[in-house]
Amino acid sequence: MKESSGVAQVRVNRVSPTYWRVIMNNPPLNLMGPEFVLQFREIMAAIESDEQLKVVVFESAVDSFFLNHSDFNAKLEDLTGIPQGPTGLESWPDILVRLQRVPVVSIALIRGRATGNGSELTLACDMSFASREKTRLSQWEVGVGMVAGGGPMARLPRLIGRNRAMEVLMGSDDIGGDLAQAYGYVNRSLPDAELDAFVEALATRVASFDKWAISNTKRLVNAASLTPEVEMAAGWEACIASVTRPTTQARLRAFRELGFHKPGDAEDRLGFYLGRLNR
Repeated sequence: MKESSGVAQVRVNRVSPTYWRVIMNNPPLNLMGPEFVLQFREIMAAIESDEQLKVVVFESAVDSFFLNHSDFNAKLEDLTGIPQGPTGLESWPDILVRLQRVPVVSIALIRGRATGNGSELTLACDMSFASREKTRLSQWEVGVGMVAGGGPMARLPRLIGRNRAMEVLMGSDDIGGDLAQAYGYVNRSLPDAELDAFVEALATRVASFDKWAISNTKRLVNAASLTPEVEMAAGWEACIASVTRPTTQARLRAFRELGFHKPGDAEDRLGFYLGRLNR
């Protein structure tokens, strides 16, 4: 079984016994690689085991990136070699399913790019609030010949409707904060200067409430709305199969030539550059 290296890419700020903030910090692009997944899984286990905890906020310490796409410089086998989690799912979808199940309120505070894995984390959280000026959500995978692996095909249609989900997934374009709010992709899009105070006030308010009422309310909402795990498993299997396709590898190489996977305009305006790739 792989172990975390100990270099903190994800860390916890325990604001109080009932309120934590999980900070993602893998500069310069906040990519999700095997090490990130291992550390996130450790924090997920801590969230599940803490009986006092009521609310967790997920945020980024990397300017312009909430959580980005996967790290394509990492070995695929290092990710697929991580043992399945308690749900029986592979490592990343296992974390996302557990986050939805845990009797703790989860909030995504989105400032910057939430591409692929960042969008999937947003969809797994109970609530999400975005910077109006700085948020860019994206399920970009179809644009390079891939299938997304963290469940957006299952979650987005239930959240925003089938047609809008198809637009997000098939268009592979960037979705700004206001459009994300209009579609129901996030709860609210707020002026960037107001985002932190709003989320802090909401998290503090929820943390003051009764844990039994929080956990049972979430349990009943889950019973009415959660994505079947078989759909999550199918998406992950399709994702891993898609990465090694010759067509996908060729498109990823061509995308790198445009500046993908390194700091610069291509990562800042991923949707725009995907459009150039497809010409």
